This record gives sequence, structure tokens and C-alpha cells, in this order.
Amino acid sequence: MADQSMHLSEYDVVVVGAGMVGSAFAALLADSGAGHAVKIALIEANKFVAPEGEGFDPRVVALTEASRKMLAQIGVWQEIEGVRVCPYTGMQVWDAEGTGRIEFDCEEIRQPNLGHIVENSVIVAALLRKIEQLESVDLLCPASVENISSNETGVDISLADGTVLRADLLVAADGAMSRVRDMAGLKMREWAYGHTAIVTTITTEKPHQFTARQRFMAAGPLAFLPLRAIDGNCHHCSLVWSQKTEAAGELMALTDEEFCRQLGYASEFCLGNITAVEKRFSFPLRQRHAIDYIRPGLALVGDAAHTIHPLAGQGVNLGFQDVMTLVEEVTTALDKGMSPGDPLVLGRYQRRRKPHNLGMMAAMEAFKRLFEEEALPIKLLRNIGMSGVNAVAPLKNELIRRAMGL
Repeated sequence: MADQSMHLSEYDVVVVGAGMVGSAFAALLADSGAGHAVKIALIEANKFVAPEGEGFDPRVVALTEASRKMLAQIGVWQEIEGVRVCPYTGMQVWDAEGTGRIEFDCEEIRQPNLGHIVENSVIVAALLRKIEQLESVDLLCPASVENISSNETGVDISLADGTVLRADLLVAADGAMSRVRDMAGLKMREWAYGHTAIVTTITTEKPHQFTARQRFMAAGPLAFLPLRAIDGNCHHCSLVWSQKTEAAGELMALTDEEFCRQLGYASEFCLGNITAVEKRFSFPLRQRHAIDYIRPGLALVGDAAHTIHPLAGQGVNLGFQDVMTLVEEVTTALDKGMSPGDPLVLGRYQRRRKPHNLGMMAAMEAFKRLFEEEALPIKLLRNIGMSGVNAVAPLKNELIRRAMGL
């Protein structure tokens, strides 16, 4: 119960975390067409700082068509597209230990592209500008959550400045290390992959031709994601290179010149020489999944509920699917006069999302283990399988349609 001497503000929904997933949830719910205006608070501990200059943000996402449509529904896609995006029309995936290869082409599924590579900061900036225009959303930033507690109708959220927010539903969108999740006592299953991802922006000798490329090696996958500069230059790619942690440390310690050389060898010079590299960043890879996404009055979305290996670029897309599903359930509840934090409402959200997320996590784990396997029979079967899938157009096209959310 909140101390009544403190300042108390009441909301229908409080969202913690104003990154891509949290901001998208707040914006989509505010414009969901619920029977009455939804009063929302969006809390963020850190002020958003856009990257300086014209350089690319090293953190990018590969948006599926389903995610793009959601951003269009919110009303921010046109702004995002006007800043900087790169549609990719093809995808090449190949096995470093053989001849197995799969190539996808948007023309084969009668789509203008297979997805879009977008910098994280571009999406966040557009969503926050949208939030500023929404009268029903209060953005509290910088503000940090100190405590949460249940009350008769929902949740009290105590902030560091002494303010207490009372909400029917608290949505934790505060990332993989979610403090809200920990405060709520929602347990996780997690394990380390033993891999570290290196991310940066590179410049290549040859143009990328709007094609995403991924090479699977026993030490980890290597991905080149195409970027398009404002001036139309198509020689930039976002690099995501997963390596065993010790090897990643050695690569991070190399000079830029030597790193470019090693990256050229690892990529089989598929785009010629690597002519430049921006500042490199690295982070350890862990798989996490909350045993439960919900408790009365509280729901987890995005990385607060699940994180997976980046090899298929599905992380934020899964988070956006969480957003769309939870907004549907909350809107339906409000239209029926139910509390959005009602266990029945949140139970439907969990039942819809948990199996899908677990299925994607299992698939990514299987892929990772398959390509780590060094036994010759497995390598042969793996390559035969990739070549076989590539030769069966209906199967290959169905796989990419599902990946795009079509």
C-alpha cells in the first residue's frame, strides 16, 4: 500500500522501459481504439541520446514485414523510412564446412523485399517523438523504479524521487536484466552460450546489392547486414560476428587493419576486402526465458521475458509480437469493462506468446548445435539438407514467408 503522504498518480497501465518494445507498446495501446482513453505512463531511467554525426548506429535490427506493419500502424514507419533504412531483397546462407547453401529472393515470393535493416536509434527516436504527441501517455524520464507492491486493484510503483504510480497493469519492458522482473520474483531459466557477439559497421570493397549474408562456422555464425547511407552508398554493412568467448577477445584486441583482414578471410571475401571498420563492441550471449511472463497486475514483454541467439535476427521481432498480442488482450479487456491486469486477461497473453517464443528458441538452439557439430556424417547431412531445401522452391519460400510473419 502506498504511503498517502507521497504524491500518488493513477494510470490504467504503467510501462517500464522506453526502448523499442516498451515505446511501441505504449504508442500502440494509446491508439488502439479501446472503448475509452487509456491513461499510460512510460518510465525510462536514461535519457535517449541519438548517435552523433552521420555514422551508423552499431546496433541494428532486421525487421520482418509483420514488425514493419506494426510500426506503420503506430504511424512512425514513414518517418523511420525517411531517416535511414535498408530493405534487403535477397539472403544468402552457406555452410563454411561444405557446399551447402540456401538463397532467398523476394521476387520468388512476390514481395518487394524480405525485410528491412534499421538502426535501433532510428526506431527509438521515431517512437519517442510519437509518444510526445500522445496526450494519453506521460513519459517520465529520467525516472527509476525503486519498488513495486500489489494493492487491492493492481500495482503500486514507487519511483526514486518519492512519486508513487498506481496502475491496473504494470508492463516490464526493461530488457534482459529487468529489475521489474526481479522485483516481482518472476524466475528465469538461462544459460550461457559460451559465445560473444562482436558488432560494428564495416565498409566493403564490393556493394552489398541489398543482400543479407550469413556464413555458418563451427566457431559461430557471421552475418553481413546491408546498410544504405543517406547518399545512397551501398558499401556499408552491419556486422554481427558470434565467436567463442576466448576467440572473440582475441579479435577485439586486434588493430583495425588486422581485424579487417581476419574478417575478410572469415567471410570468404564475399564482398571483397573489408576496407574499413568502425568502433567494435562485444557482448556475451545468453539464452533466457521467464518461467512465467505474468502475475496478477504485471506482464513481461520483449527481452524481459526472453532472449535468444542473434543468428536469425528474431529477438526484437519476437518482442514486437509480444506487444501486438498484449495490446489486443488489454484492449479487449477494457472494452469488456475488465481490468487489464486481470489474471484471465494476462493468462490469455501468456498462452498465446509463450509456446511461440519457446518454439523459436528451440529452433535457434538446434541450428546453433547443428552447425557446431564437427562429426563428418553430420556435416554431410547438414550440407545435403541445405542444398535439398534450396532446390525445393515451395518449401524454401514457405520458410521465408514464415520468417517474415506473412
